[in-house]
Amino acid sequence: MISKRLGFLTLAIGAVLGGDAVAATLDDIRQSKTLRVAYREDAAPFAYKTAAGQPAGFMIDLCQAVAKDLGQQLKIPDLKVAYVPVTTANRLDAITQNKADLVCDSLTQTLERRAIVDFSVPTFVDGTSFAIRNDGPQDLKLLAGKKVGVAAGTLTEEVTRRSLAGMHINAEIVAFKTFEEAMVALEKGQIAAYFAGRAVLASMIKGHPDAARILLASNSLTVEPFALAMRRGDGDFRIAVDRALSHIYRSGEIATIFTKAFGEKERPTPTLQALYMIATLPE
Repeated sequence: MISKRLGFLTLAIGAVLGGDAVAATLDDIRQSKTLRVAYREDAAPFAYKTAAGQPAGFMIDLCQAVAKDLGQQLKIPDLKVAYVPVTTANRLDAITQNKADLVCDSLTQTLERRAIVDFSVPTFVDGTSFAIRNDGPQDLKLLAGKKVGVAAGTLTEEVTRRSLAGMHINAEIVAFKTFEEAMVALEKGQIAAYFAGRAVLASMIKGHPDAARILLASNSLTVEPFALAMRRGDGDFRIAVDRALSHIYRSGEIATIFTKAFGEKERPTPTLQALYMIATLPE
């Protein structure tokens, strides 16, 4: 009787101290036959909600392919995908509070975030750049004394503030809740530039009704590797997700997903191609 109580006590202590170490996402997926995917509804071309109310974008299609592969690994042919809308502020909370299994978003892998969640192998490489009107300042130094926009609560906001300060460019940074609000402010001349991920900016300009008046700067402030976020400490699930991504990269399915999101003329950068090749090394 005493040994049993000690055994239960050991398990309880292990559960408290081990925390993430006892995470078992694959068991949860087997039981529910569902992969829960967190995504933002306003982060085109990576993740967004269509006019019909459906999730779409590069990361959404990629995670659908991951779900299909996970279904094969777990022998669950009817594995479902449940989408959980999140914001830039609460997307990691969706993982830590067990509301989602994966964050499929334009989420940069950083040391600070790795203390909270785990990440898959890289899925995309982007960088912070800026959009201006075609009569606006193309040189960063010319932004001194002007207002520039960023998306509130994002890594881009941090990077922009740090980069401009490091270059001694005294610009007033205005945080916007949505890309649409920022684009209106840019059109009206209320801000001189809008900083965001290069791919996001390219997509915004492409879909803009007056695209000829908006330019994308040629330089980038950062190089940012995106990855899928998941529960910290669950090695089995992370390996299963990485294995699925490896299969997607190796089979060439990633090219189809990339073309669908970015168009026939766009190609992955050499850096992104190299990362895809590294992820397909033999298991």
